[in-house]
Amino acid sequence: MPADLILHERNALALDGVCKDGLGLAGHGRLGERGLDGVKIVAVGQLDEVKAERAELGGQIAKAHDLVVRAVDLEPIVVDDDGQVVELIVRGSHVSLPDLTLLALAVADEVTTAEDIHGPWSDPIRVNGVGFDASLFHDDDGRKYLVQQTWDHREYHHAFDGITLTEFDTETMQLKPETARNIYNGTEVKLVEGPHLYKINGYYYLFAAQGGTVYTHQEVVARSKTLDELSFETEPDGPFITNFDTPYLEIQKQGHGALVDTPSGEWYYASLCGRPWTHENQCCIDPRGYCTLGRETAIQKVYWDEEGWPRIEGGHGGKVLVDAPKDAIKTDAPLDHSMHDEFDTEKLHNEWNTLRVPFTDAMGTTGDGKLTLRGQGSLSNKHELSLVAKRWQAFNFDASVKVSYNPFSYQQMAGLTNFYNDKHWSFAFITWNEKNGRVIEVAQCNRGGYTSFLRDDAIPVPDGADVWFRTKVRKQTYTYEYSFDGENYKEIPVTLDASILSDDYVLQSYGGFFTGAFVGMACVDYAGYNTVAEFRSFDYKEYED
Repeated sequence: MPADLILHERNALALDGVCKDGLGLAGHGRLGERGLDGVKIVAVGQLDEVKAERAELGGQIAKAHDLVVRAVDLEPIVVDDDGQVVELIVRGSHVSLPDLTLLALAVADEVTTAEDIHGPWSDPIRVNGVGFDASLFHDDDGRKYLVQQTWDHREYHHAFDGITLTEFDTETMQLKPETARNIYNGTEVKLVEGPHLYKINGYYYLFAAQGGTVYTHQEVVARSKTLDELSFETEPDGPFITNFDTPYLEIQKQGHGALVDTPSGEWYYASLCGRPWTHENQCCIDPRGYCTLGRETAIQKVYWDEEGWPRIEGGHGGKVLVDAPKDAIKTDAPLDHSMHDEFDTEKLHNEWNTLRVPFTDAMGTTGDGKLTLRGQGSLSNKHELSLVAKRWQAFNFDASVKVSYNPFSYQQMAGLTNFYNDKHWSFAFITWNEKNGRVIEVAQCNRGGYTSFLRDDAIPVPDGADVWFRTKVRKQTYTYEYSFDGENYKEIPVTLDASILSDDYVLQSYGGFFTGAFVGMACVDYAGYNTVAEFRSFDYKEYED
């Protein structure tokens, strides 16, 4: 299995299956086995106070379960009545889950249930708000536990206050607060989060992330014979995985993942990662690089040492190429994510995303061969914004779209954007100025500072003409082009630094984000007149490095 075939978090691997073996394995499962009659799904996450590492762009989703999965990092857990457990690791869009008779969705703060994954769903039941990154552990004695990062707001304490374990009552669908205890504080690296518990050969193994999703990121393993308070000891000669001291490896930031074993007894670990690049005149160690594709997913093979500790094959930095399981079933997965959209349906393609809220009539409509956007706030507006975009999924690509727009004010704009968040974006657009009427301008927002590049040299648009915009992204830099006939493009003489749209650049001034960059269409009318732009024939074409 090539580890350099790295997927976005929303396409991350669903690896686990049902386990009924002699290993005494609870809280975990095996690949590929079925037979799930009368089981329950419990998915754990957090909806309110979602961490900064959650994507700012919320996808358009066709299925109810995808709506929840896109909003938070979910851990669907399949549980049968005799205590054997499956844990399906789902990080985003997926095709289907096993046939189930009863489903329950537990979300760190609330629980809601349904007989079918498509609903209807019950009213939510409050659970707790102790911390984020919650997951469920199902012990072999039948008890169920919520394991989660613990948040401490007190400014004189560290905000990450260890891992809390609390027993969960499936009859009342409530936690038992009197059972809550801190089972692990992590190491001096700090920022312990993303916990998963497994029971293997009589030991409880705790996997947890540390160091934050930056180049100090790591996964640490601890174990205990009991679930008593602070009873877990950290794996010696750790961490389990980190790329902090492997700066030359193509894959970086590994950690915050989950353990799986296959029907033939092989072990793997799937986790988030990043693939940074650097400018030619920069050192690859400091700065380590820029991840314009955001958080992605990698897989590594695991073995167990003589003392019963899990280890990564090839050392704690992992490998770029990893052998597939002996019993793997081939799954077709495209290496090229190129797409074309004629906007001929009443719903947006699943690749499209909007900012924080779903696509509604307030933003516009789609169908009949066009996407219509109503002008709202600027691209720096966090709440009223007509933006439809898709993720960058390759280092090199072209994206183009035809735009029809008739502004009558410089406060009105419509065009093609490369977007990270409200403080980091660029925009090639049709607008209006006093000199030439309708014109083409290119602007950039860098750390909240706005720059117009063409100014008085903005390109006049002929009367009655539409404009085709195209952006060419080439890993380290990107440009914009325009055409009045869709055939002959002219490059706008502005070359932009792609690193400004990377997780790592944004982190320097604006907290931790991990979405990567997006490309798409936007219509702005902060004058408040809701002028309408029409977009046709969006094309996204990827190229090899």
